[in-house]
Amino acid sequence: MPPTKPIWLTSAILLSIALNTGCGSLGNAPRGAKSLKDIIAPETSPTTAAILATDEYNAENRYRGTTMLAAAPFGGDPIYLELYIDGTDDPDPGVRATCIRALGRHGDPVHAPYLIEALSDDDRKVRIAAARALQRVHTNDAIPALISAIDEEKEPNADVRAGAADALGQYREPFVVQSLISALRDTRLVVNNRVQHSLKIMTGQDFGIDHAAWHNWYKSTDDLFAAGQVYTYPVFNRKKRIVEYLPFMGSPPNETTSTPVGLNPIED
Repeated sequence: MPPTKPIWLTSAILLSIALNTGCGSLGNAPRGAKSLKDIIAPETSPTTAAILATDEYNAENRYRGTTMLAAAPFGGDPIYLELYIDGTDDPDPGVRATCIRALGRHGDPVHAPYLIEALSDDDRKVRIAAARALQRVHTNDAIPALISAIDEEKEPNADVRAGAADALGQYREPFVVQSLISALRDTRLVVNNRVQHSLKIMTGQDFGIDHAAWHNWYKSTDDLFAAGQVYTYPVFNRKKRIVEYLPFMGSPPNETTSTPVGLNPIED
């Protein structure tokens, strides 16, 4: 059966859209889109996006509408956060993944349980979205799930392991360092590289992907984090394409990196 959206939620979203449609240009959307017009037909309005996002009978519409709302400047309003939360248990994995991405973009540690739970989703795209969302939301509650997600015997997808390895770089705990050093034995280079990056951020050291060198340093060091750097999450970034040098074409939808919400770089 299709998911049933509460009537109050659908009505409140439409009301909020009506109040926000005069807010100006839209923010950068995921998947390379800069505005609503880049995702759907030019004549589609933000109100239509809200209707799509709450379509009980069409998963593609829910996916498209939720993506558009999450990309809008008002996409972090409480009513939309409720929509994203509601969509984390949608029967369609594409909808679940886009709701997890939206919570990573607009949420805070209060929403971390949904991201943590999504790390064990049956669908790899949802797990990838969860690992990357947890790069932007800081909570110690996520550490056990992230450590499990970098274990090749528990998590079969390399992109999930790589995303989780990146997310662990914000947690300056000795047992996190130990887990990352162990993950250097991963059979996939993409995971090794992200583990190395996190270890370098956490400790200020750089022994490449040499497991033995990291292990020996770990055993001989009294203060693991003395030379550590401030963690910032990875973001989408690319150079302009040729067509984007034309007038009125706009710039690439590049993001600005920052520290995860909930992370105090001085204390943590």
